[in-house]
Amino acid sequence: MSNLRFAVGALVAAALVFTGCVTRPTAVNPDLGRPLETEPEPDAEPAAEPAAAEATPEEEDPAAAEDRTMKVAGQEADVSYTLVTGGDYGGLVFVGEGGDIDGEVNPTLTANPGDTVSITLRNADGIEHDLTIDEFDVFVGPVDSFDEELTVIFTVDEAGEYVYYCSVPGHRAAGMFGALIVGEPEEQAAVGEPIVHHPADLPAPLEGREPETVTVDLVAQEIEGQLADGTTMTYFTFNGSVPGPFIRVRDGDTVELTLTNDTESKFAHSIDLHAVNGPGGGAVYTQTNPGEETSFTFTALNPGLYVYHCATPSVAHHIANGMYGLILVEPEGGLPPVDREFYVMQGEIYTEQPAGTTGHVDFSPEKLLDERPEYFVFNGAVAALTQEDNVLEAEVGETVRLFVGVGGPNYTSSFHVIGEIFDRAYPFAALTSEPLTDVQTVSVPPGGATMVEFELEVPGRYILVDHALSRLERGLVGFLMVEGDDNPDVFHEGIDE
Repeated sequence: MSNLRFAVGALVAAALVFTGCVTRPTAVNPDLGRPLETEPEPDAEPAAEPAAAEATPEEEDPAAAEDRTMKVAGQEADVSYTLVTGGDYGGLVFVGEGGDIDGEVNPTLTANPGDTVSITLRNADGIEHDLTIDEFDVFVGPVDSFDEELTVIFTVDEAGEYVYYCSVPGHRAAGMFGALIVGEPEEQAAVGEPIVHHPADLPAPLEGREPETVTVDLVAQEIEGQLADGTTMTYFTFNGSVPGPFIRVRDGDTVELTLTNDTESKFAHSIDLHAVNGPGGGAVYTQTNPGEETSFTFTALNPGLYVYHCATPSVAHHIANGMYGLILVEPEGGLPPVDREFYVMQGEIYTEQPAGTTGHVDFSPEKLLDERPEYFVFNGAVAALTQEDNVLEAEVGETVRLFVGVGGPNYTSSFHVIGEIFDRAYPFAALTSEPLTDVQTVSVPPGGATMVEFELEVPGRYILVDHALSRLERGLVGFLMVEGDDNPDVFHEGIDE
């Protein structure tokens, strides 16, 4: 297990606490919470002896509780640590007390194989907490009153990188976890190609130009890409990124599209553009074997923001592995001017290995058919739009436009920007309809898109989410960093006298 697991929750917790900070975050180590525990099978056999069933906290024998806490009785510890909860630091965190970890938030604890380790947990915020390390069967707590403390002593017998965390529901996801490193674990980090399409990488507005012929060249590429820190997978891409290129044309344009399938591909690929009026959206002309090239021509008849995707069976497999993007057909006269535009797409990833696994992970057709993704992502990778190189950036007073699509293949998004309200929203990307105003959250189905616009009044870090918020803990989060002067007339701490 790696201390990188659960990093997404901690990162977002920090963003919520320090939302007024305009300093850009450093690159994060995006990873996920531990795999969800499954419920026991309904026909599972009951325990052989009822007396052996685990006691409830109210019924637990004091001696058993002491034994559960003191793992190695009568033995002095080789290394000792004290962790306090929250306290003056606020938030759901552990804080080191004394020694080399004094004052560190969620400090890294170290030991050697064979060491006896002592950890004292002290409550400094009056909220119920505990401390758990799964691999060593360690549990200490609960401590639920101010200054209450408990100690656990246990032996670490195998080198590795382990996670200590608070098991109270929600606390780990909010950032209450850290690393215990025993010995010098072998490096397991896997490195793949960067596949994240930068959200600001899109063509400029067409500014009402006349219809013309537009050439679009796409290359289907299968890439060993970086899914998360230390985790890679085989992506199917258009032009090496997820999503593929943002295609921008106008109503009445003639589009000449060529699809080339890379010679190193193992699969045939194709394209279905939802902006096309014709069978398969172009898929009937573009089933392309490795090393081959196909092309077709269409006229863009309907303004709107449309998804495109691979349409080679299994279509859902190709989409889940990254083959999707957006094509914008601007209406006559173009779109109203804004200061900045961004391109964001949501998708799901289905792997044999559980979320958080390092190394190469494999596609799972069973999980795809059962609609049980291990990851939810913006722009192809875990927490991709929180990384320093990929965050959205703007300034106070600017108006931003987000082009948002869902590749899917299965889940609808409830797209929301924490701390902002969409001044204008175009449901289902119906750009020739009047927009809705003052919208908090927009629904975007798989294979669908939307366009939203809003002005930025206050500096800080704004968080892009699907408001089905459990998906955040599986990697679905992004940052919009806004710089500029404070605006106390709109937002400030405290109450005016």
